[in-house]
Amino acid sequence: MPRSSFSDNPLLRVSRPVSACSRCRSAKVKCDGKLPACTACEKAGRETDYVAALELRIEKMERRLAFARSRKASLAQHASGPLPPIPQTDRKDSLANIQAAMYRKAARNRENSDVNSLMSDFGFLSVNATTRDFEPSTSNMTFARLVLAAAANDPLPRDDNWSMPSRQTAMILIQYYMANIYCLYPAFSETALYNVLDQVYSMQDRVIKDSDYWLLYMVLAISSSAQSQVKNDQYYIDGLYLASRALRHADQALMPGYTTQIQSLILLTQYSTLDPAHFDSWHLIGFTCRAVIDMGYHQDPPTEQMSDKSLLDMRRKTFYCVYSLDRSISMVLTRAFSFTDAAANVGFPRSSSFSRRASISGQYLSGCEPALLLFQLRRAQSHWYQLLSQSDSTPLPDATFIWQMCHQMQEWAERLPNALPIAIRELFDLELRYSFVYCMSPSAKSPPLTDYDRLFIFEHALAYLDRIYEIAHSGRNTSFYTYHDALRVFFMASQFVAVVHDAEELLLSGIMPPPPPYSDKVMPPPLPRRIGGAGFDNLERSLGCLERTASTLAKYGERWDDSVSLRRGFDMISQNVIERLHRRRQIEQQPPPPPNMQAQMGRDMRWVDVNVEAMMRSNIGGPRH
Repeated sequence: MPRSSFSDNPLLRVSRPVSACSRCRSAKVKCDGKLPACTACEKAGRETDYVAALELRIEKMERRLAFARSRKASLAQHASGPLPPIPQTDRKDSLANIQAAMYRKAARNRENSDVNSLMSDFGFLSVNATTRDFEPSTSNMTFARLVLAAAANDPLPRDDNWSMPSRQTAMILIQYYMANIYCLYPAFSETALYNVLDQVYSMQDRVIKDSDYWLLYMVLAISSSAQSQVKNDQYYIDGLYLASRALRHADQALMPGYTTQIQSLILLTQYSTLDPAHFDSWHLIGFTCRAVIDMGYHQDPPTEQMSDKSLLDMRRKTFYCVYSLDRSISMVLTRAFSFTDAAANVGFPRSSSFSRRASISGQYLSGCEPALLLFQLRRAQSHWYQLLSQSDSTPLPDATFIWQMCHQMQEWAERLPNALPIAIRELFDLELRYSFVYCMSPSAKSPPLTDYDRLFIFEHALAYLDRIYEIAHSGRNTSFYTYHDALRVFFMASQFVAVVHDAEELLLSGIMPPPPPYSDKVMPPPLPRRIGGAGFDNLERSLGCLERTASTLAKYGERWDDSVSLRRGFDMISQNVIERLHRRRQIEQQPPPPPNMQAQMGRDMRWVDVNVEAMMRSNIGGPRH
């Protein structure tokens, strides 16, 4: 008999309890932390409903809080006099000292007891994200409130006096999202999105689920924020209010145990990368990955449980959207992945599942083939990042592994289809150069850089920084660029500055160093084709790149306050290199003296305190021994 789907019948697992339950603690027996009652309590007939247990705990803590408040008020009334519990006596009064010590010990014991009781209360809350007992109310904690409390920075403004955009504006925002973001992260059905749009704007008395409201509002918020150019422009303001409107439905949209929870968390994570002032993307992707693992989406289900291929493809797309966001965010923040590749076993969605479909507007939406290509690149990035950054620090014997990874990513780029939209191809080209530099850059495991490696980093970093400058100043928001791109710019600029500082003469001379020794099987990655031709001056290229990078970070600073500190950091690390390059340019730009002046200088040259004629006469006939 086939087993039911894991996502439909989730297991209620608990993590290791923080403290034993009160009965086991008082009886001094081992507590296994099972819910709604541990094994010992079940045998004793003390099984309690989980929600009821939480309510009892809350009532208990509310009584304690009320008592504490009344005690505080009573003490405030007698603030002018001495506090009665601790007698103020002479130090020579040994009996009073003993009484005071006993009082302090009793107070510490009561405090320890309260802490232990509170910790045991937390033990009841150590349930995984598939628990569906978190019904929203004003007296308990929901999963959504936990997520928002942990991941929120500044609070969003209230949307009381803000009105929704017109249907036409909403349609334009959705089309932007579908063309630039959904094609990379197809985490939900586009049909479902358009159905919700129709229901919300049809002005009919229909029951719309909270998760559907969340889907529409967050897509509009992401689309609007992605088109913002400077902070507090209309796109940014509308994005804030749309996100605020979505948070009204957070309790139900983020309710654990449903696919809509993962999809809702994906959208909130995407928004956080555009609005770091209000949400922390690192915490949000962590919650999202935990939900994926708790619902078993990190493993393909048995064939007999998922006979519908379209549902399996949608499940795989949802997983790889989370996977791609986790890898991207972790790499740009130089942190560990939320789960390793060894813990996941999910195949790629079928290529046919990314086929084009007509939208309700009658226009054909852009296909989602870019998403499959992005998933493939993230798998390659994940492989080398785990070994170079998350494994032990034992150095690699040589650069063979790094060369292999660069070759694999280069092969991925060479297989990109010609029909790929220009904006997506441009985004992938930047991702490729970023990956090359990241993989080749020094780490605890990588071997020392050679001159060939430094020139490799120099060319790819320079090409990346020049292109991202053009994108940042174009005034057009093509594809999906976020605050994390400002972090990537700072990383690439720091690598560029480092190699110029370490190998200035080599890089600016234009000499091509020979490739390092290699075996017949693995060759070093080829150097990129130099933009501007072989004779293009690397000194001018370097100075121009550094100036444009400062301008790029300044431009990002107009949009995100956090990028202002990146600009200051770049100015500090690049100041010395820029000054050296400017001095070098001044020396090279000094005009040489005319030929007749050079000859005259040779004839008139005299050495101080040296008789040149006598020295020359003494040397006639060769050296003397």
